[in-house]
Amino acid sequence: MSKLALIIKREFVAKVRNKSFIVMTFLSPLLFVAIGVFVGYLSTMKADQKTIAIHDESGLFVNEFKSDEEYKYLDLSKVDTKTLKDSIISEHYEGLLFIPKLTPTDSLPTKIEYVSNDSPSVMFVEDLESVINNKLTTENYHKAGLDVKAIDKAQSNISINLTKASGETALKGLNEIKIAIGGAFGYLIMMFIVIYGNMVMRSVIEEKVSRIIEVIISSVKPFQLMMGKIIGTSLAGILQFMIWAILGLTAMFVLSSIFGIQIGATSGVNAEAVQTAQQEMGGSMALYVKEIWNLPIGTILISFIFYFIGGYFLYSSFYASIGAAVDNETDSQQFLLPIIMPLILGVYIGFFTVINDPHGTVATVFSMIPLTSPIVMMMRIPFGVPLWQIAVSLVLLFATFLLVVWFAAKIYRVGILMYGKKPTWKELYKWSKY
Repeated sequence: MSKLALIIKREFVAKVRNKSFIVMTFLSPLLFVAIGVFVGYLSTMKADQKTIAIHDESGLFVNEFKSDEEYKYLDLSKVDTKTLKDSIISEHYEGLLFIPKLTPTDSLPTKIEYVSNDSPSVMFVEDLESVINNKLTTENYHKAGLDVKAIDKAQSNISINLTKASGETALKGLNEIKIAIGGAFGYLIMMFIVIYGNMVMRSVIEEKVSRIIEVIISSVKPFQLMMGKIIGTSLAGILQFMIWAILGLTAMFVLSSIFGIQIGATSGVNAEAVQTAQQEMGGSMALYVKEIWNLPIGTILISFIFYFIGGYFLYSSFYASIGAAVDNETDSQQFLLPIIMPLILGVYIGFFTVINDPHGTVATVFSMIPLTSPIVMMMRIPFGVPLWQIAVSLVLLFATFLLVVWFAAKIYRVGILMYGKKPTWKELYKWSKY
């Protein structure tokens, strides 16, 4: 067996046999489910009802505000405004809406005030403005001698039907579903890169501090050692992901057997499944289910594996070189920000550009740049990306990995034997030239 294979086996076995790895492999899915249930529970909790005092000197608007579960409106127009403001300060009321009496009412929109201790939410202010605007508009119609009922009847409510060029019905909100699916896979890649990249860095630091590294490199080349750590840790990550996938599929099938739900296993949906979905969930929901199954699921899953491996290899090379350059994790913080920034940039590019223009210049370019392509391309694939673009992106990603690992190996070779000094970017550049 080659030395590289021995190092890969050693790293893989060390990670898999670690108690924290075993515990988190089976505990993490439960934690995610528990967090999801907890967040869902919190979202169902209703906030305490807030009381809003209204001092309406004009008498036009006070009856227009309707109390609900969130806000309770009180007509306190006969109470002095100074007394009401003192009550706001003492927190008897959440806020005070003051509407003066002006004749004519043309200048009224600029004189209305809302008094509170804390700044109100934008949605709340917009709701207040909407009620007042509607009432003033109606009053202006009456003053102009216009028939308000006729105007309301003349207003139309347009709902545009979406249709594909092939003649099939298109759905509203499908782009949001696609970006959610792509964003989930992209976020998983970023999360795995950060988690397992840090594992590589900590492993290098531990062996360097314990001086074990000095014994190891007497038998193997630094490049072999670095690649062994990267590949061994990646195999542990892939094993963990496969376990999660098996647990997830098992849970889906168990739930389907309990609740009698049919789960399709192919990219298409047969007529019987669609008919069943239409009967149980309604035509609209069935169309959404059909559209989701018509997504390039096979391409998404296969691309996820390749982009995870390529992205992990690329960034782990950086993490390994940083681990070799420093003596502890504290010193590594100054080097981690430039590594994490492209990942964060990829997330922002994906969510703010892909959803609006998945095949635009910005989205396409960043899905080709190796530092951001694992995230951005995964967000684009649900929208349908030509296979040649995916192939070019993967070739650039793995080619960049080979270039980076060659560059990082030079830093790794020098850094693993450096002790007692905090390295700088200038020194790392010098090490790369040795």
